[in-house]
Amino acid sequence: MFSADRNPRLLQEIALENDCLVVAVDYRLAPEARFPAALEDIYATLCWLHDNADALGIDASRIAVGGESAGAGHVASLTIAARDRGGPRTAFQLLVYPMLDDRTGSSRPAAANAGRFIWTPASNRFGWSSLLGMPAGSDTVPAGWVPARVSDLVGLPPTYIAAGAIDLFARENIEFASRLMEAGVPTELLVVPGAYHGFDLAVPDAPISRRFTASWKAALKKALSK
Repeated sequence: MFSADRNPRLLQEIALENDCLVVAVDYRLAPEARFPAALEDIYATLCWLHDNADALGIDASRIAVGGESAGAGHVASLTIAARDRGGPRTAFQLLVYPMLDDRTGSSRPAAANAGRFIWTPASNRFGWSSLLGMPAGSDTVPAGWVPARVSDLVGLPPTYIAAGAIDLFARENIEFASRLMEAGVPTELLVVPGAYHGFDLAVPDAPISRRFTASWKAALKKALSK
């Protein structure tokens, strides 16, 4: 999910540009709260939002969910859980360099040119192990906890995925987008040459970052205007 504490201005921009309500979830974090604590927090919020749509003055059929990095991975888990539980349907999911696969950098070596900046294979092993409460890349993990390990992606909402080409997550993001398309899910994928994980946050005023942000904002606006 996008963080209200770290980047409130971005959430304000989304609300103003789309004339919409933005809800940021202060979900529980690992390792103090392991999965599925975060998933249950954001799923409960989605249900609350859907059930109180009239009181909040929103259209329950046009709820979009989105996030960046680990938050985007939680969003992917959320839409899978909502589908599997018969919960509220979402109109769109926005995944900005999402963290989708615990096997990256553990049981699956990272690409030679990826993951050298900001988020490394070691970071990924630590992050996933903290979240799952078991070593990243284990032979089996609880069903639904790791989006990339979910075999059936049919019925998920239209999706936008964006990442940098030298981001550690680039390969898993491309593979996930390909699988979504094979499952019949309307999917848009953006891969930015030479961009590392979180580059848009590190240098937000750089032309490459402005184009990146403008791209996902345009996809979100299009989804909400339908």
